Amino acid sequence: MTEPADILLFSYGTLQLKSVQLSSFGRLLDGEDDAMTGYRKDMVEITDPDVLRRSGERFHPLVVPSGTAADEVPGKVFRITARELAAADAYEVSDYKRVEVTLKSGRRAFAYVKA
Repeated sequence: MTEPADILLFSYGTLQLKSVQLSSFGRLLDGEDDAMTGYRKDMVEITDPDVLRRSGERFHPLVVPSGTAADEVPGKVFRITARELAAADAYEVSDYKRVEVTLKSGRRAFAYVKA
């Protein structure tokens, strides 16, 4: 029996990359456009060799609350399994923490923000 892909995960960064999806989840994810409101995007330097290898990028986006409801960070929302959520947690470095947010569409999803 296959595990249901009933968890919503919002990505504004490297989790949208095919290389990261294949190495983290073993499949490509089908995402829908959405946005996080009340946040702004910053950048963080990644030093974890495994994350650098998978993403191919030294600087990754990182979102922080902006205090302004009109601010938004665009991205994709994906339907994933609990096992894939654990893989996403393992991929993200300590600069990030997983929180639940309400997206512009009104859907609730997990997202990684500045720790």
